[in-house]
Amino acid sequence: MAEDKFIVTPWEVKGDVDYDKLTERFGTSKIDAELIERMVQHTGELHPMLKRGIFYSHRDMKWILDAHEKGPGFVLYTGRGPSGHTHLGHLMPWVFTKWLQDKFGVELYFQLTDDEKYMFGQDLELEDTKRFAYENILDIIALGFDKDKTHIFLDTEYAKTMYNIAIKVAKRVNFSTTKAVFGFENSTNIGSIWFTSMQAATAFLPSELKGKNIPCLIPCAIDQDPHFRVTRDIADKIGYFKPALIHCKMLPSLAGSDKMSASVSSSAIYTTDTPKQIKKKIGSAFTGGCVSVEEQREKGGDPDVCAVYQYLYYFFDWDDGSLNDRKAKCRSGELLCGHCKQYLTQKVTDFIVDHQEKREKAKELVEEYMLRD
Repeated sequence: MAEDKFIVTPWEVKGDVDYDKLTERFGTSKIDAELIERMVQHTGELHPMLKRGIFYSHRDMKWILDAHEKGPGFVLYTGRGPSGHTHLGHLMPWVFTKWLQDKFGVELYFQLTDDEKYMFGQDLELEDTKRFAYENILDIIALGFDKDKTHIFLDTEYAKTMYNIAIKVAKRVNFSTTKAVFGFENSTNIGSIWFTSMQAATAFLPSELKGKNIPCLIPCAIDQDPHFRVTRDIADKIGYFKPALIHCKMLPSLAGSDKMSASVSSSAIYTTDTPKQIKKKIGSAFTGGCVSVEEQREKGGDPDVCAVYQYLYYFFDWDDGSLNDRKAKCRSGELLCGHCKQYLTQKVTDFIVDHQEKREKAKELVEEYMLRD
């Protein structure tokens, strides 16, 4: 697909994303074998999301490893725009972030951008985005982040501290830059134009809180990179280190291509879904199968375009031998779509049921994780 046939911004992803072209467009670096080997020296193992190229791109990751080895160390920063309930596409980079926290023993700052989703959401009131933020926090805690090293906050509730950093950013970012990076128009509300200042501020928040400059690593889906290109451009002007980033690809929609949407319920599996809803959604998922069983037995399926296979590849089957065998049997026609849907349904249901139990327990722990002014 031609480069101009897909769209990737922090608020919109459309089309069949060519990730090689996207790294060229955004100016990021591919994660190569040398960088992976160096990371493994510290982690002792290779995370499946690195092995499979799900986390595939970075900015200044080598510098972060230098900081870890020689000082002053680093902190993690990631976030969530609370426009709805959490789905599996949101969990994917959070799972990797937790792995980084565990392996490097570092602090994490988790930003809930309730202000962003209010300003960009046509049908969301501030009360809605705040409510969703606290629902999303339960999912963050349920993943098992270190309570003593994880700091969660909402922009609207931590505004006293955040605003003092954000205005330093805002003064140095002009309107022409935001128009060029984000495509803003004259009709764009001024809150949306301002928002990158708040997203940038968290990269500098640990340095402000600790009274010294600390490197920051941001694990995120690559659609969020534009915010941090702007952040990196102005960092040295206000006396901070440029944040580093490590980017993942986006979990496709159940309908095929694009990424899941928190506002389109049929496109995603949510952490609040029931087993019945999970079964129905996966049963209706787009596959690479043929029209009839006979035709698929003869011609085989195409796992490369199959949402069911992609879910297994991205999140639910880390056994390479098993997954490769499934892929080969799909192509040969030996394995039918119904079997794969049944297999994925069981995997997802088991995961969600377990997660929901942890999510319920998280309700008693929220304040232990929150960062307050």
